[in-house]
Amino acid sequence: MAAIGRKTDTWGSRFGFIMAAVGSSVGLGNFWRFPYTAGENGGGAFIAIYLLCVLLVGLPLLMAEYGMGRKSGMSAIEGIESLARAESKSGNWGVVGWVGSLTAFFILTFYMVISVWLIAFLLQAPTGKFEGMDAAASATNFVDTIGQGENGTSRKWGILGLLFLFLTANVFVVGRGVKGGLERVATILMPAFFIMLLVVVGFAVTQGDVGQTAAFLFEPKWEDVGFKTFLSALGQAFFSIGVGVGLMITYGAYLDSQTDIPRSSAIVVTADTFVALIAGFAIFPIVFAAGLDPASGPSLFFISMPVAFGGIEGGTIFATVFFALALFAAFTSSISLMEVGVSWLEERQGVTRFGAAMGVGFVLWMIGAAYVFSLEYLDFVDFMTEGLLLPLGGLLVAVFAGWILSRNMLTTELGEGNVMNIWRFLIRWFVPPFVAFVLVFGFLDKIQDQYQVQLPGFLTTLLGPNAE
Repeated sequence: MAAIGRKTDTWGSRFGFIMAAVGSSVGLGNFWRFPYTAGENGGGAFIAIYLLCVLLVGLPLLMAEYGMGRKSGMSAIEGIESLARAESKSGNWGVVGWVGSLTAFFILTFYMVISVWLIAFLLQAPTGKFEGMDAAASATNFVDTIGQGENGTSRKWGILGLLFLFLTANVFVVGRGVKGGLERVATILMPAFFIMLLVVVGFAVTQGDVGQTAAFLFEPKWEDVGFKTFLSALGQAFFSIGVGVGLMITYGAYLDSQTDIPRSSAIVVTADTFVALIAGFAIFPIVFAAGLDPASGPSLFFISMPVAFGGIEGGTIFATVFFALALFAAFTSSISLMEVGVSWLEERQGVTRFGAAMGVGFVLWMIGAAYVFSLEYLDFVDFMTEGLLLPLGGLLVAVFAGWILSRNMLTTELGEGNVMNIWRFLIRWFVPPFVAFVLVFGFLDKIQDQYQVQLPGFLTTLLGPNAE
């Protein structure tokens, strides 16, 4: 096979890259996960810990991935292998790229199913279906909508049809390339996304209980903080920013030499964190006003929110905007995750970009069909990616960037001086042990909670008893 060279496609503008990068980070991690994770872990105390995880772990990893991507100019898998060879190290370090790319694929397999649930709720919202709906009716509606209730078989086929349409849209955008696909969509959807977000926040603040929301989000409740809070905060930071999955290495490969990676990384992390916090003000004011539980798990999104919107004036309109907003975020993230695999396949001899996108899309649809008919698979993949593969991918990236690559290798990408000194210290001495610690104990915690495994006494003391 012919040698694989650098990517010839690049981002068309700095603004286009920032919009695409922010779009890849801002997704369901900000809407579906962050609100209920904060609610379950002490509100403001969790946010403070989360911000530290973002600053000390997420940002250094993001800079490392962008830097390695631009230095190699290749997909995550080929890029890591080429950098290892350039340092006269074993090509087996390509496992870093493989773990990240496979994690991106596995996340996408369940991410797309949840995105399709959003489409189903978006179609319901303008019909006024949520009006006057109580919690029990909303729970029944959710179960029926995803094909787990009455007329389950016919509903499942409907979900499969929506899944086909969603994946077709992904294939079309990714197949058109960086400038004509990923960047063009991001520069349209992300500004619209931010406008819609502010509209929903304005509605929630005026119609809901903003005082209780501010207290819930920003008053630290340290008595609710435990060891598991740190596990949740780091897991949320990984899931939200998108590090450890080969995605940012892939996006970095399309960067031109003029882009300031530390500054761009800071912008992306800031925007992602801002959206996560603002999302709380789009959700919690009307949740509190409706007297609903802010720490009700994933059901907050698909059960509590319809109840909240259904009980206030103008709720039908803003429920529609809300689910469209979440779908925009999900779509910009899904095309980014698909790009990881397509970028690598495109480097194979004789494989076109559009052909690679169609191949990935077909495999995803087949796996999605299995999830639709058996949600246990979805729960297992979610467990494996968040509990094991995401932190493992981040750990491998930190070790590779900090200990395998020389300082000079990434100086051309990240610059020299204080920024490099701080980054180098964090990526070598802080990020690996911290992530490794969280990886081990976080995985054990998820095993005991999800599969009711009895851990030894000292671990039960540290992590708490099995979740009921």
